[in-house]
Amino acid sequence: MLKSKTILVLVLAISLVMGMFGFGYTADRTFLALGTGGTGGTYYPLGGALAQLLSNKVPDLAVSALTSNASLSNCNFITTGEIEMGLSQANTTFWAYSATSVCKGNQPLTSLRGIASLYPETIHIVATKASGITCVEDLKGKRVGVGAPNSGTAADAKIILNAHGLTFDDMKVDYLNFNEVAQRLIDGQIDAGFKTAGMPTSSVINVATKRDIVLVPISAEKIKELCDAIPYYGATVIPGGLYKGVDEDVPALATPALWICDAKLSPTLVYKMTKALWENTDVLAKVHSQGKNVTIETALDGIGIPLHPGAELYYKEVGLIK
Repeated sequence: MLKSKTILVLVLAISLVMGMFGFGYTADRTFLALGTGGTGGTYYPLGGALAQLLSNKVPDLAVSALTSNASLSNCNFITTGEIEMGLSQANTTFWAYSATSVCKGNQPLTSLRGIASLYPETIHIVATKASGITCVEDLKGKRVGVGAPNSGTAADAKIILNAHGLTFDDMKVDYLNFNEVAQRLIDGQIDAGFKTAGMPTSSVINVATKRDIVLVPISAEKIKELCDAIPYYGATVIPGGLYKGVDEDVPALATPALWICDAKLSPTLVYKMTKALWENTDVLAKVHSQGKNVTIETALDGIGIPLHPGAELYYKEVGLIK
């Protein structure tokens, strides 16, 4: 009986070892977590595609894409070691790194490093037509979703409102992620909401199919004022016809979306990941229309924090850095 049990244990052990090799397991496999955003934004689908791309193209690497409150949350989670990489707005990343602007008074997150600038994110200010809101000043006294707590969207909302002489105290503010903003707009529980994401964003599409909406414009004067004051903002236009019921172009602000990481990551690994991205951008283009804007020509745009040495080496090899 003892001999039979011994044989059974040996068989199970051998099967386990063979199973590990059969599924491509190696003792040196590296596991990384990539913070994305809420499911109603652009970070979620593109972050998932990036994680899959890296897992498929970099040997012995497995990357998991995780939902989060996006930009500032991802910066914080990288610093605390809960994730190794994340997607984040260029402006928020710089403020977190330098403890300036909306992050003034916080501990500077100096372990953040840049890998790549990916695509422009547009600040959408969405209001129901029934609210009567046609300009930023009309948000005073209204019910407004300003983004999830510790998100880049919430930071954008605060800055845009301040530029128009308003603060969160001038309205009934709710900290909501993209999907929550969309649902409350549909249900009539809020009048307007901020969403910073690549165009088109699914949560805005969702609202526009169920309610008559207005995309609130920012005046040319205020756009220039904000772009002059904050170098990580740029002028853009939300094209008419992109969202149902919005037929005219809408002036707006945009900021680059960055792929960032922890300074402690191996330079060799980051080099391989950077190379894998730029040799396989077609994967991202198949997932979301913003994936077509992920081009190596703009790989360094708006990165206000130090590049990771592994990424810097790749960009030197391809001639983007002399």
